[in-house]
Amino acid sequence: MAKKIPKLWRKVLAFLLCVLTGMSLTLMLEFRPVTASSVPPFPSSLPLLQAEKITENSTQYLSNSNLIQQGRELYKTERYAEAVNIWQQALKAEQNQNNLSSQAMVLNYLALGYQQLGQWQQAKQAITSSLQLLENVKQTTPQTKLILAQTLNNQGSLELAQGQAEKALNSWQQATKIYTETSYIQGRIGSLINQAQAQQALGLYLQARKTLTDVEKALKNQTDTQLKSKGLRSLGNVLRLVGAFDDSQKILQQSLQILQNSGNLTTPEISATLLSLGNTAYAQGDKESALKYYEQAATTEPKNITEIQAQINQLYILINNGKLVDAKNIWIQLQPKLANLFPSRSTIYAYINLAKSLVKLGNQKNESAKFLATAIQQAKSINDQKAQSYALGYLGRLYEQTQQLSNAQKLTEQALQIAQSINAPDVAYQWQWQLGRILKAQGSIKPATDAYQVAFTTLKSLRSDLVAVNTDIQFSFGETVEPVYREYVELLLNPGTNTEPSQEQLKQARQVIESLQLAELDNFFRSACLEGQIVPIEQIQQSQAAVIYPIILKDRLEVILSLPQQALHHYAAKVSQNEVEEVTEKLRFNLEKPYTTPEGKLLSAKVYDWLIRPVQTELAQSQVKTLVFILDGALRNIPMAALYDGQQYLLEKYSVALTPGLELLGPRPLQQSRLKTLVAGLTEARHGFSSLPNVNEELKAVESEVPSEVLLNKTFTSTALRQQIDSLPFSVVHLATHGQFSSNADETFVLAWDKPMKVNELKDLLRSREQTRPEPIELLVLSACETAEGDKRAALGLAGVAIQAGARSTLASLWSLDDESGARLIGQFYKELVTKQVTKAEALRLAQLSLLKDPDYRHPVHWASYVLLGNWL
Repeated sequence: MAKKIPKLWRKVLAFLLCVLTGMSLTLMLEFRPVTASSVPPFPSSLPLLQAEKITENSTQYLSNSNLIQQGRELYKTERYAEAVNIWQQALKAEQNQNNLSSQAMVLNYLALGYQQLGQWQQAKQAITSSLQLLENVKQTTPQTKLILAQTLNNQGSLELAQGQAEKALNSWQQATKIYTETSYIQGRIGSLINQAQAQQALGLYLQARKTLTDVEKALKNQTDTQLKSKGLRSLGNVLRLVGAFDDSQKILQQSLQILQNSGNLTTPEISATLLSLGNTAYAQGDKESALKYYEQAATTEPKNITEIQAQINQLYILINNGKLVDAKNIWIQLQPKLANLFPSRSTIYAYINLAKSLVKLGNQKNESAKFLATAIQQAKSINDQKAQSYALGYLGRLYEQTQQLSNAQKLTEQALQIAQSINAPDVAYQWQWQLGRILKAQGSIKPATDAYQVAFTTLKSLRSDLVAVNTDIQFSFGETVEPVYREYVELLLNPGTNTEPSQEQLKQARQVIESLQLAELDNFFRSACLEGQIVPIEQIQQSQAAVIYPIILKDRLEVILSLPQQALHHYAAKVSQNEVEEVTEKLRFNLEKPYTTPEGKLLSAKVYDWLIRPVQTELAQSQVKTLVFILDGALRNIPMAALYDGQQYLLEKYSVALTPGLELLGPRPLQQSRLKTLVAGLTEARHGFSSLPNVNEELKAVESEVPSEVLLNKTFTSTALRQQIDSLPFSVVHLATHGQFSSNADETFVLAWDKPMKVNELKDLLRSREQTRPEPIELLVLSACETAEGDKRAALGLAGVAIQAGARSTLASLWSLDDESGARLIGQFYKELVTKQVTKAEALRLAQLSLLKDPDYRHPVHWASYVLLGNWL
């Protein structure tokens, strides 16, 4: 006769089946602890949970715990409020039996439910109570250790959701230690993945990467194919979350291969993995592949929520790509399936996302309204306040779009009230912004400005959450975040008819522009890891620099100018965003020609007229020597030094520097005495890129001016570069090699002999010495690089490299030069920097002037390519 399993041990096993494994309830929360989005994502909200099957044995274990089992079933169907209610009853039952371990276990369930409902205080209290109970357990057993580990896991999820990444990391490290001691592999894998997210949030990139590598190794050694495939899918989802799209795709493909090779695994698992692959493809910008994956996900497991989610994702992409006939066909297929959906959070979000897409399909506003009304009704029926806020807010948006502003305002205020009552700022900012738009449309400018101010403040507090947003297939930074900043600036700079903005409004607009730069970079890196500190404007003014802030709005170009010891200046050009983009694109094309064109000078003069001419008298009178530009949008793709006033280029009068924002890169003088350089370059063709014969001359020019260590061709590997950077105190790192800057971090790289180093790898490499050497890299030089062709936001990648490299300044080329002019300019730059003890911006100006005055190199193609980002002193 089999030995009878103790009651508590049966409960613990059931509990572990639910919340400790790599494919369980809690890890859904832990793999994506912060859910903040326009509508939370289908694919990563509960992908593993939907596929979870309760085994025959686990049902047997749960036979004496019907309340806990009922709560689990409700949780799996996303009826969180009802699950919490049932678990509260279960807690009372366990309290009556005075079983401390069982009470701690049920409190963990409650913490899960409370977190899903956004009830952070109740979740925290449940976790605290669970930990206190476990401290009072007289005899520590393996099962109580595992309950403790799970409590710590839940605590970490809560802490990260509340922005306490360091505490979360500590909680998950403790959990990992317990899982390791008890040989619980599934729990260890889950808590390691959690650690990686906390490390990423803290900017500990090398540690995060190492942790994820450890997870991959642990999964490779797994013989349990179900655990392995689900763990790989979760790992792939996290890699997408942190912006490692290629790695995400590779890992998800491994998960899919395992599932396809295993005849005993269910099709819902395959469908869920295909859905994740679709999300990664979409994040990479590969919409065609995304559509194929979604189509496969829908057909692999028909008649379930995954099919509907996949088809709604297809509908969204098709509509946004203008393929309306295909979109209508998907819509026809979807309609009969929607009636069979039972109320759940996923169902409600499906209705909301579908309603959003149908609005764009045309003549479907009534259908959209019906779906949103159904979503509101279902959210009320399961007491899901977060889902209810979303549904009410989007119905308000639909009324806004149909100009029914009074009803739109009422619905928006209801949605906002609910979001604030459950402390959901990721939802609330959207309704604060929406309320501002509605009030502006009604002509209430002051209340509208106040609403935008609140939305802006909320957004600033949400940085890490907004990074998590970006995995949502129906989230777009350009549609859901960026407009808040631009529309707020528009209100600040145009407070009323014939009314000029006050100095306070100009200062606030300046701060909003800075914050937008920071938000764009966060979105670029999929990580809120950039630490900003506002530099007092007086510090800039003492450096004899003027700071110019252009911001592109739909119908005009606004500019704010800060001059030493003066109030802020404001001016605007009546040009549309489209015109700005068209002019800058044509100007860039002309600047790269091997000769100076009349069209190029006209276009250059036009941009000069927008940015400089309105204040050229003030600039001259102020006697500033440097112009610092915080550029916006397409303006980043052209060198400001090449702006033309009809007689002179801008660099003939001023040193020019760029910065992504004074919050990120303030001015500090260069330490001339410590100017030692690590120089690495490629002259030979590698990885499909052409040879760079003039790099030899460039490296010789650098060596002749500053003490240098050289890595050339085969010696210039990523490993060798890391070893040199880690071991010696270089103040300058100079890379003369092919490279590309793109608005996509995955397509931004610098070429080494062994491989292209993507921006995140370059970041890890250059920042690795921070852990061993306190000396910063003063200057990073990237010659022979270029911005991606056809990418209007490509220079964002240049700013991203400048920031993430950790160097105080970055000198880089916007287009690649294949003649000796680049080598000559670089050599002259170092010569000016060393012999004349000038600022980096002035050294660049003097080097560019030396080419401009030479008849052989006077055309902008030779000297205008190089730009200085960051610290210009």
